[in-house]
Amino acid sequence: MRRRTRTAVFAVLLAAFVSLAAIPAPVAAEQRSGGTIVVEEGETITEDLTAFGGTLIVRGTVEGDVSAFTGNVFIDGQVNGNLEAFSGNVRINGTVNGDVGAFGGNVVLADDGRIGGALETAAGNVIVDGQVGGDATIGAGTITVGPTATIDGDLTYDGELTQAEGASIGGQVSQSDDLTIGPQAPVLPGWFGFVYGLLVNLLLGAVLLLIFPTFSREVAGKASDDPLRSAGVGLLLFVAIPIALFLIALTVIGIPLSLTGILVYFLLLWLAGIYGAYSVGTWLLSLADTDNRWLALVGGVFLVAVLTQIPILGGLVQFVVLLLGFGALALNLRDRYRGRRASRRGTTATPASSTDTAR
Repeated sequence: MRRRTRTAVFAVLLAAFVSLAAIPAPVAAEQRSGGTIVVEEGETITEDLTAFGGTLIVRGTVEGDVSAFTGNVFIDGQVNGNLEAFSGNVRINGTVNGDVGAFGGNVVLADDGRIGGALETAAGNVIVDGQVGGDATIGAGTITVGPTATIDGDLTYDGELTQAEGASIGGQVSQSDDLTIGPQAPVLPGWFGFVYGLLVNLLLGAVLLLIFPTFSREVAGKASDDPLRSAGVGLLLFVAIPIALFLIALTVIGIPLSLTGILVYFLLLWLAGIYGAYSVGTWLLSLADTDNRWLALVGGVFLVAVLTQIPILGGLVQFVVLLLGFGALALNLRDRYRGRRASRRGTTATPASSTDTAR
């Protein structure tokens, strides 16, 4: 029961740390996900819509903004707010009364399509045959402005432009080699990322040591006792897991599993980096015949964070520490699993299968 309680607490705290580490994003009133997401004709969504999946089709009406993280986006109905699409293909046959930001492989504004505001897009191919009520900023390999196209504002582009006779552009047409397209992250001082990352890693490391003290000590022990083996296992998993997830994603039914696997994989990499730094701190303290888990955590995380600031060498240090922690974490999880199986069969459990107890 105590183990389940600690696991539940850890899950809640881990979710909180993921929220701290992630870039804040606006929360939509309605979220939909799946292979194909359809807003049916006659259906009205009165709030914003955020879609995750294979294809988003809007045949009805969305009163708010639409944010799409999908393979395809088809707007055949009406969006009264803005459209922001990060997709392989975006096609607008209907109406978007606000601005459109479309980022993908192919973006098409059909001859029946209408954008009330500005169009901003970065894609491989862009075709404009419909109406744009504001400025159009387009960065693409090929840009086609068809004979039925109407752009009320300026057209600023970077790429190979073909403008058909009959196309109407109300403002200026200018080519720029330095277009800035897409959401722009705020400019923060260089030290902010270092301090923020250091504090978040220390907080998550403290949670690990508090809730899983024995497990954390065992991980550090495996990394210190056999660093080459731990790093080798870490390298194998670092390469093999993405390949396995890619193969799973090749099947339609495997796409949700693969997406979940990607999330778990990156969470494991985060934990592995912290465990790797903690292992380094534990090893350094052992050279001075000192055993203090908190000092090992602070010293290891801070030392690795400082070393990663060194050009070229820093990236190598970070990668090696990550592999060290990843391999030691995997080996300890394996030993725990074997120990539990042995105890179920009535045999003597290995020391690694002992239950975590708080110090």
